[in-house]
Amino acid sequence: MENQVTIREAVKENDVALFWEQLHIYYKRDIFSDPENEERDYFLSDEHRATIQKIHDRPQDQCYYLFFSRGEQDIGFAMPVIYTSEDGKCFIMEYCVYPKFRGSGIGRECAKVLLDWAKENGALYVELNYGGDVRREHFWQSIGFIKNGANGWGEPLMILPPKDDMPFNVEILGDPTDWQLLKLENGFKKEIGEEVLTEEKQKQLQRAIKEGKITFFIAKRGYRAVGMCSIAKCYSTFSCTDTGVYDDFYVEPAFRKKGIARKLVQTAQAWCRENSISSLTVCCAPCDEKMYQALGFDIGLGTTFAHIE
Repeated sequence: MENQVTIREAVKENDVALFWEQLHIYYKRDIFSDPENEERDYFLSDEHRATIQKIHDRPQDQCYYLFFSRGEQDIGFAMPVIYTSEDGKCFIMEYCVYPKFRGSGIGRECAKVLLDWAKENGALYVELNYGGDVRREHFWQSIGFIKNGANGWGEPLMILPPKDDMPFNVEILGDPTDWQLLKLENGFKKEIGEEVLTEEKQKQLQRAIKEGKITFFIAKRGYRAVGMCSIAKCYSTFSCTDTGVYDDFYVEPAFRKKGIARKLVQTAQAWCRENSISSLTVCCAPCDEKMYQALGFDIGLGTTFAHIE
């Protein structure tokens, strides 16, 4: 049909050049409209293009340069990556409908065509960074996406959740530098209104994990980490043995109410028993008391006061 939106991959040299021309126009017009923005120069640089080209050219989990077309006219573009070697995530790196074609539902139509294309190419679910922009948030919500944590840089993410019932498992974090831990930590901190981890704090956390001061438990859905909790050891003079403090309790919003929270707690409690940790305590806000009581933290220890320099 003449008005049907289709996808055309940029493969030929002139098409690739056109894609990058439009991508740079999009960056300058829609993303970094302030010429003083510190990130603008990088995204318009040859260095950024070379980095993306490497992802495009790699044999697996590559990104695609796609145009949306109607008839013989290009009306926008997208740059998705499909991680077939991991858990089938399609991450939409860039998405744009040209200004003169916006409105009248064209954006939604292009998005749905892109989602169909992703599914046909092995994607099981879709994720994107909407930059905290309210207009983009509402647009993707209208297609079925929900807000879901943050990435390793603390930028807010949205997800079109997977529909399959892949099982979850909980494992102890082995690699302190695992990028998925940083993603979960930043999602957790954004949700409770705290600043995301700086590079210095990331290093401090990694050092504490390596030294055994804190142990993280990660809930995974196949490859993807979707939840976490941690236990920090403390020596108690009351019991003259190690006790544990339960912290960093977080499950990504899209994967809640699936039993993951209980599985995390049960795994942490079993680990405490195996490692002769006599008790496990948690400090929480009053609004969370019933949740923790339902998870087995049912002995009140009075009121906790803190002095923070």
